[in-house]
Amino acid sequence: MVVVIVLAAGAAWESTALQVLTDRQGIVILKRCVDIDDLLASASAGQADVAVLGVDAHGLDQAAVDHLRKHTVRPVAIVPGGVGMDAACLRASRIGIRSLVSDAELDALPDALPDAVLAGEEPPDTVVREPSPTEEVVPAPVMAGRVIAVWGPAGAPGRTTLAAGIAAELARRELRTTLIDADPYGGAVAQQLGILDEVSGLLAATRMSAGGMLPERFGSVQRAIGQHLTVVTGLPRADRWIEVRAGVVEHLLEVGREHGHVVVDTGFSLEQDPGADYGSRPARNQMTLGALEVADDVVVVGAADPVGLSRLARALVELRDVTAGAPVRVVVNRMRPTLGWSEKDIAGMVEGFTRVTGLHFLPEDRPAVDRALVAGRTVTEAGETALARAIAGVVDGLFPEADEPAPAGRLRRRTANRGPLQ
Repeated sequence: MVVVIVLAAGAAWESTALQVLTDRQGIVILKRCVDIDDLLASASAGQADVAVLGVDAHGLDQAAVDHLRKHTVRPVAIVPGGVGMDAACLRASRIGIRSLVSDAELDALPDALPDAVLAGEEPPDTVVREPSPTEEVVPAPVMAGRVIAVWGPAGAPGRTTLAAGIAAELARRELRTTLIDADPYGGAVAQQLGILDEVSGLLAATRMSAGGMLPERFGSVQRAIGQHLTVVTGLPRADRWIEVRAGVVEHLLEVGREHGHVVVDTGFSLEQDPGADYGSRPARNQMTLGALEVADDVVVVGAADPVGLSRLARALVELRDVTAGAPVRVVVNRMRPTLGWSEKDIAGMVEGFTRVTGLHFLPEDRPAVDRALVAGRTVTEAGETALARAIAGVVDGLFPEADEPAPAGRLRRRTANRGPLQ
């Protein structure tokens, strides 16, 4: 017996589909869902085998499809026949649905329910087929850039300032770089860089990811602030994190990686939200956890004062269970002699909690930071300072093979309300 849930949202094919499914022996319709949230909640109950749904259902995206598969519910999409079929099939493939039925051939719907579900086996779309001896094997595409996640504990240790500085330094070295604000508690990248953005780049990317259009329209969610640097602005208000579905940040970082290096400014919390497993509501910290999972390098920043170092020590322990083997670099920010301890003392503390790829120290340079904030620039752009040189040292550690360009490679300034890339 195959148990089916249906989401048609009033589409014309609904009654015919229900009839052909009801007439087929061995198929039971469990529920007609009213929207995507109802569908995902029904899938979470663990009673359904297949979800029959319209490919144009509002809210249907990669995260929703992953949620269905997580609960062993196989999606079968109804696509429009005629001139709209090619576009519908393309969208279905982008969000991971491989079983498709035309609304003009609904008699074939019962047969499209995966034979593997009927047999209680793994569905065919997960079987890896070995190539024949005469078949050409196409290698996987090589990623163009690396994803660098800048993370740190609570207490404003300088995550955004460091992330913007690393991105600007990479751009100064003429490396194509995208800076992404993925802080679920309300990012500050746009404010720091003086970007007057009426539309959040992150929320725009969320909508495009849901529609399968993010890869070809990636440029429209960015704002250029130099020849080699663009920014995807973050949430305009902290309460809008609920609009970013699970998997969106990961997808955004993967797409950005295809265009060059990506530096992502994350939130502070790594706490899991157990309630997210019982419905379609995303977990608030999933944005941060997803960025750390995708990252090729993780840069952990902590403040050099006693409170900051205590938080950094606990954070390094928490981080061990989150990173997927990515190299971890520690940056101790606002280092100053008045604290009474040396870099060697701090290095001994850090090494006692975890193994790190590199340890860097940024000096306390409030005048340089203030000048950058007032001018809407990164620290790298604001002038030759001790802090800018220290951030360049962090980039040297991340990219030891990168050649230093000729001096005077300053970023070109943008107008405050510059439009999206085309």
